[in-house]
Amino acid sequence: MAAIPFPCKASDSVTSAINPFNWVPEKVKEKFGMKTRETESEEEVAAAKKEAEERGESSIFETVTVAEPEPPLPSPDATKPLDASPKEDSAVQIERKGDSHKYSTAVFKISHRKLNMIGRQISGKPIDHAILQMQFSEKRASTRIMNMLATARDHAVRYKGLDGQRLVVAESWVSKGKHNRKRLEPKGRGHVGIQVHPQAKLSIVLKEGRTLEEQKAKEKAFKLKRIVSAAVTREDKPIRNPGAMWAW
Repeated sequence: MAAIPFPCKASDSVTSAINPFNWVPEKVKEKFGMKTRETESEEEVAAAKKEAEERGESSIFETVTVAEPEPPLPSPDATKPLDASPKEDSAVQIERKGDSHKYSTAVFKISHRKLNMIGRQISGKPIDHAILQMQFSEKRASTRIMNMLATARDHAVRYKGLDGQRLVVAESWVSKGKHNRKRLEPKGRGHVGIQVHPQAKLSIVLKEGRTLEEQKAKEKAFKLKRIVSAAVTREDKPIRNPGAMWAW
């Protein structure tokens, strides 16, 4: 029994000859007498450009000259001497317009009793420490108070010329809202009550005072000053007018 030959795969040359995209452009060029454009050399291109320039038909892009980039201007910091002291920039500092700055939140929905707890928490503390307290507080109004403290600190530095590193929350108080919202509260057996939604706002006054490190140093010095004797250890000074008996 003769073996049945399997169909063989056509080679790349046969496939390219059968592909219409290869021979259709050649047939079209032969029919219309089109010739393949040859790549011109650099000498021919330069000669063609020179002839077009003599006829006044040169391209506008070849006539425009490219301007060289100007060197960058030196920064004002580069012109300063290296040994310039910071006192020369004192004119840039904002003029001091007061010794305190008052700021407050808008009236928002909260009980004045709850808001007063936050006011007592930040009162007397440095501004950065008060902002840190509000950042980690679990109170619902802590985020609003934190943003208010940050805004008050920036305004005190920019508009009043105060030192932002020494600002302290000198005063804080709570004010009730003028118009508290009232709602009907239905009850049983045909009765109805009035439910009041309180409103309040927090006001603060920022002043320059001691920083947290200075407060700790003052408290430590006060405690050390109260220590008169080192327990049962004798002092260097002599004992004057000693008693006849023990003091206990």
